[in-house]
Amino acid sequence: MKFRPCIDIHNGKVKQIVGGSLKDEADSAKDNFVSELEADFYAKLYKKYNLKDGHIIILNPKQSEYYEEDLRQAKLALSAYPGGLQIGGGVNADNAKMFLDMGADKIIVTSYVFKDGAVNYDNLKKLNDLVGKEKLVLDLSCRRKYDKYYIVTDRWQKFTDVEVNEKTLEDMSGYAGEFLIHAVDVEGKSNGIEEELASLLGLWGKIPITYAGGVGSFEDLNKLKSLGNNRLDVTIGSALDIFGGGMSFEEIIEACKND
Repeated sequence: MKFRPCIDIHNGKVKQIVGGSLKDEADSAKDNFVSELEADFYAKLYKKYNLKDGHIIILNPKQSEYYEEDLRQAKLALSAYPGGLQIGGGVNADNAKMFLDMGADKIIVTSYVFKDGAVNYDNLKKLNDLVGKEKLVLDLSCRRKYDKYYIVTDRWQKFTDVEVNEKTLEDMSGYAGEFLIHAVDVEGKSNGIEEELASLLGLWGKIPITYAGGVGSFEDLNKLKSLGNNRLDVTIGSALDIFGGGMSFEEIIEACKND
């Protein structure tokens, strides 16, 4: 298990939020933590500990009044750790190359590919042709509905009809080098992981998968390792002491190193 750090940017600030609370209207979200530091501070910290493949997520849409400030923060982070971080949030065929040129190692995509409740294969193939499979991360972040998990888009508010299951993982792995999967219903709550989702992902595990959502203790971390058959990497946000939580950043690094 690798520890994948994160830098979430909302309203021009590095934040940790409750995932399901994010809305475009009035650029609102329920904040767990708002940093007084800029994004390059966290990028330099991750570089110092040689933590690679973490992600930057721009949480405001492009039409937001805060988007340009979000973008400035992202540029700061990418400049501080070129080639060390991935980036997502409004990525499409028009701006993907820009983000790679800014120093992102890979691009993360959701809404551009999962549109109108289904997979837009034209857009998926366009991105695949543009940047290559190994530079493309598909965000399959999902919420539970009718005892199944469905991919959600548009700041995690809109359900698609695409279920996260073995067939979806198999199909999508033909286009992307890895998956990022937020368990949205527990994201930012630090109250435990989505156990069924972790088990499902761990049973497949054919390409790198980063799980995010709900880890609030080392017991949760160990449970994720076990349920995920030690095939899943992990992102921890709100529970980290660097984001105001109770879990030691350095101890998490050591715990993940010992696998």
